[in-house]
Amino acid sequence: METQKTRIEHDLLGKREIPADALYGIQTLRGVENFSISRFRLDQYPLFINGLAYTKWAAAEANYQLGLLTDQQYEGIVAACKDIIAGKYHDQFPVDMIQGGAGTSTNMNANEVIANIALMHMGHKPGEYEYCSSHDHVNRSQSTNDAYPTAIHMGLYASHLAFLPHLQQLIDALRKKGDEFAHIIKMGRTQLEDAVPMTLGQTFYGFASILQDEIKHLNEAAADFLTINMGATAIGTGICSEPGYAEKCTDALAKITGWNIRLAEDWVGATSDTSCMVGYMSALKRVAIKMSKISNDLRLLASGPRCGLGEINLPARQPGSSIMPGKVNPVIPEVVSQVAFKVVGNEMCVTMAGEAPQMELNAMEPVMAQCSFESVDLLINACDTLRTLCIEGITANEDKCRQEVHNSIGIVTALNPYIGYEHSTTIAQKALETGRSVYDLVLEEGILTKEDLETILDPKNMVRPVKLDIKARK
Repeated sequence: METQKTRIEHDLLGKREIPADALYGIQTLRGVENFSISRFRLDQYPLFINGLAYTKWAAAEANYQLGLLTDQQYEGIVAACKDIIAGKYHDQFPVDMIQGGAGTSTNMNANEVIANIALMHMGHKPGEYEYCSSHDHVNRSQSTNDAYPTAIHMGLYASHLAFLPHLQQLIDALRKKGDEFAHIIKMGRTQLEDAVPMTLGQTFYGFASILQDEIKHLNEAAADFLTINMGATAIGTGICSEPGYAEKCTDALAKITGWNIRLAEDWVGATSDTSCMVGYMSALKRVAIKMSKISNDLRLLASGPRCGLGEINLPARQPGSSIMPGKVNPVIPEVVSQVAFKVVGNEMCVTMAGEAPQMELNAMEPVMAQCSFESVDLLINACDTLRTLCIEGITANEDKCRQEVHNSIGIVTALNPYIGYEHSTTIAQKALETGRSVYDLVLEEGILTKEDLETILDPKNMVRPVKLDIKARK
């Protein structure tokens, strides 16, 4: 059996063997060994990895301008970062997202991989750090405490931009259903009791509008990610960096990403403050709660098919029971609500971790990052699943919707402006006592003509305030 080739690396704690072809190094290995905590590894979050590459690239630009890197080191590091951003070598980031050390394992994973890729670009072998060091060159003028949060910010802002189109597509699909169902009259409900007539289209327009409102809040929260603390180094004093480095690094990061990156005014405060993640997770929670509300309403509207509301039909996606033949469950709205619960739980975790900084650093940033990246991914999948496997295939039971309006006592509220409160009360009482419909009783007693009653209940007169020239006949 062939023995795997290795190389020897050393650190503060001693020497270790590393697979010869590995692009990570000894500190990544220790991170993998120490933190076998979750199944969430860094290589599952490509936008976070890209955020690390953007950050290291910008640092190299600033260090090169200050004469702190040779031409070869600078070119090698930049080439390595570009390779990573292009999607290469992501399998070399094996550390657990949840880790002690305030993100040091993640930062060193990036430093080591970038150094070794740079070495290959320079014509050297991985591990020949005398030519390009993970510490002295890739991590030059940095600490985990400014590079790691900056990389999180870059990754989460990219995730935010990736999320918005999926949310907008869901909103557009809901609006399209609103257009399709604009002519269908139905009963609205409050507290699960009959309220007043509306259109099925208005229901779906309402779904779309409450989600559309959230895009503004998401953008406002995400804008905080564009403030960074690069140059703050360990605690915000800027130790081990040169004058001008912070500004040059920030300008380089803005140029690389094309985003309006700005340097925090107070580095000490910014180094321990993680409220941008707290704020963005709060915005995601708002979206999740609204998506769950929509899912709950869809389940109610489609309940039955014969013993529930049955106003709409959800696409049948799978048999619903191992024992009840013919049963089909609303599995897509169900899973979307479960995603919402997970996002709400992640938001609570981020909130508690955001409260946890002690003195000049928040050591709980790793779990905050994992929860934030995971929540965006979950909501992207939930938006796409709800849209493609549910919303786009919904059909309406138009006759059932109209029949419920005619049979409902709540319809009397729509008639009140035309027949008066006294007539409305009398008709409502008779309907309750006899079980007959308001629609039939109004016609039977000659209070309105059928033509006038149909005009009042015309969907186009139900979607906005109107004034009709209709009066009761008696």
